[in-house]
Amino acid sequence: MTQNPHDDRVDVVREAHGPLHGIRVIDISTVYAAPITAMLLGDFGAEVIKVEHPTGDPARTHGVNKDGHGLWWKVIARNKKCITLDLSTPEGQQILRDLVADADVLVENFRPGVLEKWGLGPDRLQCLNPGLITLRVTGFGQTGPYAERRAFGTLAEAMSGFAHQTGEEDGPPTLPPFGLADGVAGITGAFGVTTALYHRDSPEGHGRGQVIDLSLLEPLVGILGPGPSAFDQLGTVAGRQGNRSPNNAPRNTYRTGDGRWVAVSASATSVAERVMRLVGRSDIVDEPWFGSAGDRSRNGDLLDDAVAKWIAARPLHEVTAEFERVGAALAPVYDVEQLMNDPHVLARESITTVDDEDLGPLKMQNLMLRMLRTPGAIRFPGRRLGQDNDRVYRESLGLDPDRIAELRHKGVL
Repeated sequence: MTQNPHDDRVDVVREAHGPLHGIRVIDISTVYAAPITAMLLGDFGAEVIKVEHPTGDPARTHGVNKDGHGLWWKVIARNKKCITLDLSTPEGQQILRDLVADADVLVENFRPGVLEKWGLGPDRLQCLNPGLITLRVTGFGQTGPYAERRAFGTLAEAMSGFAHQTGEEDGPPTLPPFGLADGVAGITGAFGVTTALYHRDSPEGHGRGQVIDLSLLEPLVGILGPGPSAFDQLGTVAGRQGNRSPNNAPRNTYRTGDGRWVAVSASATSVAERVMRLVGRSDIVDEPWFGSAGDRSRNGDLLDDAVAKWIAARPLHEVTAEFERVGAALAPVYDVEQLMNDPHVLARESITTVDDEDLGPLKMQNLMLRMLRTPGAIRFPGRRLGQDNDRVYRESLGLDPDRIAELRHKGVL
């Protein structure tokens, strides 16, 4: 008898530790992109040891805080044991070698050459641990004329073409108000690490690790559409179009009669037809150009005007109900408070509550994906600086309390 695929939930295997249980990750990176990779690995069960300079990761003090506790830190450092270590000292370098000796993954984002100067480059570390996978995250990669330039996500957002294409047609290039390039690179890094782990543990991998060279620039370029191919084949350069799309219409944001904003997308011709019939412009549907998404985009003013007038004459609840009735795609433009109170977001627990020892119950983004048989979990939010020093150094390296105290006195920990 064939099992109904919708009945999978009946025999879900609830592995409390997650699918990456048993994988040890040493995270010596700072700020956002590489730490997001380590966060994602920890979300799905990897043991992540966050190594910080004794003065702390700058991300601890970035952005908003409550009672001195960085709220973004609580998210991106979740599921990580926090230890301190000064890697610029010989003793600190040896301790990292000892930690890496039985680890599976090292995540770092130092400028090219820094780890090599300290005797911690991948070649040296893989001699100690041939199965080690090293993720190296930099602005521009380990090679090329820009390799040693200082870079943050903002520079990748500028160079990738994202800023050039974002904003109103007659306005300036627009940067995102959050770490877009860092987030995209962080997710890409998690994909790279899990792919490398799969290969290492496959018959073809022979148990050997490898180095992953990840830049902030290239993942963002990779998701921005066919721009390079279009320029190569057609000589075209995409520009700014506000909230419109060069590929379909109607697609924009519109203001309702009660002052709320909604977003409409009609990528499919059938959906565009439903929208135009709903707003009372069936005549446009009969135009010979309407069946082409590109031609609809070139007639965007006509379509936008009709949709905007119809939406402006009605309150949000009516607009939403009517679009849903005819099977057209629309969503309200939310701020974070509205997002957190949306019934769908609440039902799926897209925002979850985690007990934090500093702040009490703390809401934060839940895991990015759901795995029915091997779900991950947020076991704890970001921890205090050096909170796990004694535990990790004692259990992982066998250091006794006197040695830990000595290293702390020297400023190594």
